[in-house]
Amino acid sequence: SSSLFFTSLEKSAERRENSRERAMLSFVFLLLLAPHVLFSSTPVISPQDPVLCIGSSLTATCTLSPELGLHASTLYWTLNGMRLPSSTFSVASSDVLSVTLHNLNGSQQQSGDNLVCHGADGHILGGSCLYVGMPPEKPVNLTCWSRNTKDLSCKWSPGGPGETHIRTKYTLKYKLRWYGREKECENYGSGKQRYSCYIPRNLALFTPYEIWVEATNQLGSATSDITTLDILDVVTTDPPANVQVSRVGDLDDQLTVRWASPPELKDILFQAKYQIRYRLEDSTEWKVVDDVGNQTSCRLAGLQPGTVYFVQVRCNPVGIYGSRKAGIWSDWSHPTAASTPSSERLQSGSCDPKPGEQNSTLRRELKQFFGWVRKHAYGCSGIGMSIKLYDQWRVWLQKSHRTRNQVGKQNLSFHYLC
Repeated sequence: SSSLFFTSLEKSAERRENSRERAMLSFVFLLLLAPHVLFSSTPVISPQDPVLCIGSSLTATCTLSPELGLHASTLYWTLNGMRLPSSTFSVASSDVLSVTLHNLNGSQQQSGDNLVCHGADGHILGGSCLYVGMPPEKPVNLTCWSRNTKDLSCKWSPGGPGETHIRTKYTLKYKLRWYGREKECENYGSGKQRYSCYIPRNLALFTPYEIWVEATNQLGSATSDITTLDILDVVTTDPPANVQVSRVGDLDDQLTVRWASPPELKDILFQAKYQIRYRLEDSTEWKVVDDVGNQTSCRLAGLQPGTVYFVQVRCNPVGIYGSRKAGIWSDWSHPTAASTPSSERLQSGSCDPKPGEQNSTLRRELKQFFGWVRKHAYGCSGIGMSIKLYDQWRVWLQKSHRTRNQVGKQNLSFHYLC
């Protein structure tokens, strides 16, 4: 009998626990679906979270419960924390204060602008989020590329002004042109890259795709034009590998650049073409060597002696598996630095000559002077005449040096040998 008694007590306790759980679920249900029933003293803001087009007008009301003991004339409204002018308020009754806003601007935040009703002491009585914006326009400039035929990346621009002021969802969709089901891209960019998406795998070759973008928000939707492409027509590669820059013997105006084809495409049939660009160490201006062709080395000439250069190379895979498209240039390789040898002429001019070198220079100049005298001053004699002739010769020599330097500078224009 005692065991029956305790079993009865356990069942009774279980029934009481189930009853408490049902009561709690009922409370939560009322809280979610009918909060005004439980908290009748809470002011009611109407409308709640409206979605409006830019330029629209809105009248919102704050309705008080008698239990609060407040009068509507003591209340005020704020928008995004800024107090609105009292001229926009209207006391409909002792417990209803309205506010009217005209020619609304786009929301300052995509989460909505905060329209809040306050008591006289500043405490918040209730609020609503305003979503003011525009329906999206048709996305434009949809372009795609595949790195090494393994994936597909696409980017686009929002149509029109671009800014809708409310949260707008962009969805990249694609499917095989003649068969297959519609798919959605899942890996979207963020920040400055938010109008982009990445498809990492499971792509078909030799079959065209149809790709488009859909834009949707609370005010409408728009769809881009459909872009049709074959993965093989939009391939780009990794930058050329193992870029090396070296001197050409003692030549002070030349460097040799060598590189390797992109390793990811070594087993793919294609015809590459390359570009080289280079700049001086203390310069931001790059000079481009175009039309290098499919060679993997090139000699740069006409460079400045004793100067550090930075060099980069990029690749364009042309005609992958017979594609007739022009191909897409890769990123530039990491900069590789090298310096040209110093010119002996510049080195000798940068130091003071030794006494023996001074005598050698004097003898050389005198020999040049007497040769000039014999050519230009037959029949002249005397010390005074010799001094005048020497001065004239120095002027002629300086002019001759300037002329040669100008010609030399003109001949130092850039060229390359590939």
